[in-house]
Amino acid sequence: MFIVGACVALSKPLAAVFPVFLLGWLRFGIGGAGMLHWLRRPAAEPAPTLRVRGLVFLEAFIGSFLFTVFMVLGVSYSGAVAAGVVMSAIPAAIAVLSRFVLREAIRPRIMVAIGCAIAGVALLAWTHPEPESGPAAGAEHHALGYALLGGAVLCEACYAVIGKRLTAVLSSRRISALMNLWGFVLMLPAGAWAAWRFDFGAVSWAVWGVLLFYGLASSWTIWLWMTGLRRVPTSRAGVFTVLLPVGSACVGVWMLGEPFGPLQALAFGLALAGLLLAAWPAPSPG
Repeated sequence: MFIVGACVALSKPLAAVFPVFLLGWLRFGIGGAGMLHWLRRPAAEPAPTLRVRGLVFLEAFIGSFLFTVFMVLGVSYSGAVAAGVVMSAIPAAIAVLSRFVLREAIRPRIMVAIGCAIAGVALLAWTHPEPESGPAAGAEHHALGYALLGGAVLCEACYAVIGKRLTAVLSSRRISALMNLWGFVLMLPAGAWAAWRFDFGAVSWAVWGVLLFYGLASSWTIWLWMTGLRRVPTSRAGVFTVLLPVGSACVGVWMLGEPFGPLQALAFGLALAGLLLAAWPAPSPG
């Protein structure tokens, strides 16, 4: 999640060069090229059923494609502060969805950890100014933006829960490779259209280097996430999504020159406290 957050921050300068759908298409293409050898099914792994194939498609469609669309449009209509506050509900959404779908119990300590995560990210978002003009202006646009960001929260929750189901039947490597393949296919129509009119010769070598890192890092985090989900309950894993905005803020401060003050430090402290509560080993009975 920290690496994902770093990639989110790096996507800001990249999005200033590449159109959004072209950037997504290139990202999945670069990541998928590095995982082509993972597409082959291991001999010990049973052939995926139609249900499993459907879950893989839903994981890519909801967790990659729709999440990106909802997030980009939601931020454009409501602004960065609203986006941070709404997206801070991801840990709670994952915990609730895992309770109803996977029947996972939510221990009191996990609930406190979720509260710390939400409070920390909300405080971090509150420290950034709301845009004064642009698409975010107007009550109707704000309402639409909140609805889109709420959709992005649900997409991320579904991504975690479906991923938990998939890790029971597929290896983390195959899930990662299939996710990148489907992401590439889903981004293909809009990405190819944007590529047709894009001047690739105007892109500097430095930007290509950042894009290469962005594509590889974003794709390999799928493998990290799926491998972790094999060993951690979904509700507890959801708390770690708080590291997404933490990673983004760190890169923003260190590489993009964004400010960091006492309120940001307090937000980081709350987020890390939630992580410690979620990850600290439970006392053994007796």
